Amino acid sequence: MGAKPNSFATFLIIGPTCFFLGILFSSFPYDYNVLWHAPQPPDTREMYFKLLENHLRFLHASPPIISRILHIVIGTGLLGFVSKLYKPSEANMLFDGASLVLYMCGVIVYITNIVKGLRVVTAGIYGQSDIIEGEAKEAGAIEEEYIGREDSLRVLAASNTILALVLVGVLVLQAGQWYAQRKEDAEIAEMDRVAGEKRKGKEGKKKQ
Repeated sequence: MGAKPNSFATFLIIGPTCFFLGILFSSFPYDYNVLWHAPQPPDTREMYFKLLENHLRFLHASPPIISRILHIVIGTGLLGFVSKLYKPSEANMLFDGASLVLYMCGVIVYITNIVKGLRVVTAGIYGQSDIIEGEAKEAGAIEEEYIGREDSLRVLAASNTILALVLVGVLVLQAGQWYAQRKEDAEIAEMDRVAGEKRKGKEGKKKQ
C-alpha cells in the first residue's frame, strides 16, 4: 500500500517534466540556428534572429489561458515533490531532494531569464538601461547600452538549453531512484528467500 502514493507522486513529477521538455523541443529549431548553426550564403544569421524574435513575440502574445496552464503544470510538479518528501526516507532525501533543487533551478531560470526576456523582446527595448521612476530624463541624453538585440536573443536561446539540461537531470535522478528501489526490493526478497530456506531446513532437522 505504501508504494502506490509514492508511484503517483513520481508520476506528478515526471509528467510535468516531460511536458516542459516537449515545449523546449518545439523551440529547439529556433535556438539551434541562433546558437550553433553557421549560415551559408546567401543565408544570413539575421534571418534566424528574426525568426526567433517573431516566435517569441507570438508566444508572449498567447491568450492568458496558455500561461495559466503552464503555471498549473509547474505547481503539479511541486505538489509531487511535496508528496514524496513528506516524512521522507533516506532515499527520498537523496534523490528527491536533489531533483527538487534542479526543478527549482529550472523555475528560477524560467522566471528570471525567459519571462523577462519575452517582455524585452515584445517591447523591443534591447540594450537600454531601466529608467528610474520619477527621475527626469535630460534632453539629448543617450541611455547606456549593456546588452544588444542579438545577445538578448542568444541569452534566451541558451536559457532554454540550460532549462532542458536541468529537466533531463530531474528525469535521470527519478530513474536512478526507481532503479535503486528496485534493486533494494530484489535484495530484500532474496534475503527473505534464503532465510525461509534456512528456517525450513531447521524445521526438517527437528522432525527427524
